[in-house]
Amino acid sequence: MKKIGFLSFGHWANHPSYQARTASDTLLQSIDLSVAAEEIGLDGAYFRVHHFAQQLASPFPLLVAIGAKTKQIEIGTGVIDMRYENPMYMVEDAGAADLISEGRLQLGISRGSPEQVIDGWRYFGYGTEEGETDADMGRKKSMEFLERLNGVGFAMPNPNPMFPNPPGLLRLEPYSAGLRDRIWWGAASNATAVWAAEHGMNLQSSTLKYDENGKPFHIQQAEQIRLYKEAWKKAGHQREPRVAVSRSIFALINDQDRSYFGHEGRGTDSFGYIEQDRRAVFGKSYAAEPQKLIAELSQDEAIKEADTLLLTIPNTLGVEYNVHVLSTILKYIAPELGWR
Repeated sequence: MKKIGFLSFGHWANHPSYQARTASDTLLQSIDLSVAAEEIGLDGAYFRVHHFAQQLASPFPLLVAIGAKTKQIEIGTGVIDMRYENPMYMVEDAGAADLISEGRLQLGISRGSPEQVIDGWRYFGYGTEEGETDADMGRKKSMEFLERLNGVGFAMPNPNPMFPNPPGLLRLEPYSAGLRDRIWWGAASNATAVWAAEHGMNLQSSTLKYDENGKPFHIQQAEQIRLYKEAWKKAGHQREPRVAVSRSIFALINDQDRSYFGHEGRGTDSFGYIEQDRRAVFGKSYAAEPQKLIAELSQDEAIKEADTLLLTIPNTLGVEYNVHVLSTILKYIAPELGWR
């Protein structure tokens, strides 16, 4: 059994073929799609965060709106770039979003990836210290965020406050118990997956990772997941970890599907560079008639290792078509592969 969710990058553009032409379109359609996804039995609604782009950026207003209009579906991110964040304020936002959704927040964070703007986090008022890289800064902020989520008081109270204080040091409010266990780390390498396990975070692994041995993408990703699980066990955490992988999967059952994605099924893994000298491997998209798709996906080792599958969706094609895409996976693919 696997949890199955969707992952949206939240694109919009004034293009004649797009249903999402404005930021308002994308935000409102994201809410509507999440409600519809819950109705068809999907387990999660996740959203990517990018800055300085016509894509979803500030996640918490959207997550709160979805949390208020749904009852069961998990809501989350995949992922928030911590280089841009104020960890203290983020604790308050996350706590509020989790309480409104009654404990359904699944928050994916990472140290960040290349963005639209050179050192875009500097425009947000953040900078690195001497000898520190931006990746170091992102991980340091993540550690502060995790520490404050524990709900332990750390701030000295004012002896003459406006309102009475509880005894002892004060924590950030609102505090949501259990949220610390629902933080995920987006890992692009084996080493950062191990690091995430050591710090008690769940693992998100996307459709790309650093190429560490030249093997096919799904093999490298499965190796990453196994290393993560070994590190988790070694760290002695008291709960079971969760692992999510992302895939682009399209079941071709009508002419519209074939028109949009028929060419995707001919794709293969690809290799390239996403930053400086770091070579990466990009996983292929899956697109075929159901029986062929089932045969191909049954060979994907990383999906077998994960407990959660996030289906990347073409959000610009609108809510109705994306409900169709997700429904076909649930109807034709998931039962045959034992995901449901």
